[in-house]
Amino acid sequence: MQIVEKSGEGLSKVFGVTVPVADLNERLEARITEITPTLNIKGFRPGKVPAAHVRRLHGKALMAEVVQQAINESSQKVLTDNNLRPAGEPDLKPEGDFEKVIEGAADLAYELAIEVMPEFEPTDLTKISLKRPVYEPTDKEVDEALDELAKQNRTYEPRTGKSVKAKKDDQVVIDFIGRIDGVAFEGGTGSDTDLVLGSGSFIPGFEDQLIGAKAGDVVTVKVAFPADYQAAQLAGKDAEFETTVKEVKAPVDAKADDAMAERLGVESLEKLKELLKTNLESQYAGASRFKLKRALLDILDEKHDFPLPPKMVEAEFASIWQQVQQDKDRGGLPPEDAEKTDDQLQGEYRKIAERRVRLGLVLAEIGRTNNVQVTNEEMQNAAVQEARRYGAQAQQIFDMFMKDQNFQAQLRAPIFEDKVVDLIVGQAKVKDQKVSKEELLKEDDMPEGYGA
Repeated sequence: MQIVEKSGEGLSKVFGVTVPVADLNERLEARITEITPTLNIKGFRPGKVPAAHVRRLHGKALMAEVVQQAINESSQKVLTDNNLRPAGEPDLKPEGDFEKVIEGAADLAYELAIEVMPEFEPTDLTKISLKRPVYEPTDKEVDEALDELAKQNRTYEPRTGKSVKAKKDDQVVIDFIGRIDGVAFEGGTGSDTDLVLGSGSFIPGFEDQLIGAKAGDVVTVKVAFPADYQAAQLAGKDAEFETTVKEVKAPVDAKADDAMAERLGVESLEKLKELLKTNLESQYAGASRFKLKRALLDILDEKHDFPLPPKMVEAEFASIWQQVQQDKDRGGLPPEDAEKTDDQLQGEYRKIAERRVRLGLVLAEIGRTNNVQVTNEEMQNAAVQEARRYGAQAQQIFDMFMKDQNFQAQLRAPIFEDKVVDLIVGQAKVKDQKVSKEELLKEDDMPEGYGA
């Protein structure tokens, strides 16, 4: 086997590899000898098939196996002997007549183009200084959360007294028959249906026309189905609903007391308040961590400058640009991007791609040198959490995650990143800084030159 480095500019290296035909044929003979005892060929006793006959029947297929094995071994030898860490799958370019190689009449020769990981020394983690924004929920916020919870658990009682007409936020009990051009349509009929006016549960305009109605009224509700309505046979069509109002009920907020707490499965009102406070603390802790991580990534980006593997940048940019194009097609670009040309957008989003690749390499190197590992238990927990989003298909999705390496990589990446971030924060100088809730939850702009 002969290995020659043909070029080595920057992170790109090209090697020429040659495996002599004699070596390939020797491997082929060894492979034939290995499988002959297992062959069952008509006209020959087991284990007594002549090697020449095996070569005639299976020679090309066996040589293809031999060549693939030789490629795998020689490619790995290139990496091992030169102490290379590839940044992606190497590109292999065969040289000469490959058919003759399979026939055992020519050397196996190919070029191996490799893009290698950049060599750099991560910054000293102990010299990183960070400010962690912190905010503690107030008693007033806990009370507001409790009031909102009481509203969510409101009940409805029949409206009585002078004002018996339905108002916004009231609940009406209705029967209805929907017709298009005077003909009732499938799915347009309902009875004893509870509808909260203003909830947006029905077709736009339907609920508004019931405001002011009282029990016993029959209201002809005229609406137009949206053009993008899910039922294609109804999309964009005008309809009338003959609607009988059977009852009007006014909302009654639940009283925030021990009884409400017990209905929610909590032993007391005080315990419910503790849980609400804990929930708020968790939300604010998440926002605090997000800002701390963002500040850390900005610092890591500033402190590292090294060549980036071009193919990694191109792949990241392609992924970003595909999303940008999708947003553009549906009119969802941010206002600051809507007026820019494609050249301007590509320039900005390429910088984002470069930033992501650079930070990914920095975090990966810090994790590697500190032996950060993602455990099987962490992977399984992540897979379970993700699979639960699919309801009845959860077990099927979980099994798929456990078998598919691409899915596993997608699950592993954010776990690994968070563990590396925790490692850095643990070694860095971190000072807590009290901020207002508005400051904590405010969206920050991206650094200059990185787009939206």
